[in-house]
Amino acid sequence: MNVESILKAKGHQVVTIAPVAAVAEAAALLRRMGIGALVVSVDGRRLDGIVSERDIVHALADRGAAALDLRVADLMTRRVVTCAPGETVAELMAEMTRRRIRHLPVVEHGRLVGLVSIGDVVKNRLEEMEEETTSLRQFIAGAA
Repeated sequence: MNVESILKAKGHQVVTIAPVAAVAEAAALLRRMGIGALVVSVDGRRLDGIVSERDIVHALADRGAAALDLRVADLMTRRVVTCAPGETVAELMAEMTRRRIRHLPVVEHGRLVGLVSIGDVVKNRLEEMEEETTSLRQFIAGAA
């Protein structure tokens, strides 16, 4: 399985926020959408950064409530690790584990085409394991 198969199942929609938006707005959007990260983008197509719940929590711990008045650009990760549609789920799992990240924007030809979370990767792997188990059971039942 690869990233494209995950995106076909979940869709290509990516929730973005402008770098000039307030951190309070980002927090509200994360809560409303029930997600853990926002892609930061001026135009919704180009990747300028990423901001996560973790980034906001760290800012709150460091700066208190004043962190909510900061701009997303003040907190976002600018050097974003990305993946391509053709990368395998195993490659994503390894990269996410090695870098301790939970979200990977999917970029193709310099354009944002999706976002894959650790939850998407785990769900995909569980589905693969279920398919393998079903196939093995059918094979064993047929051989008996």
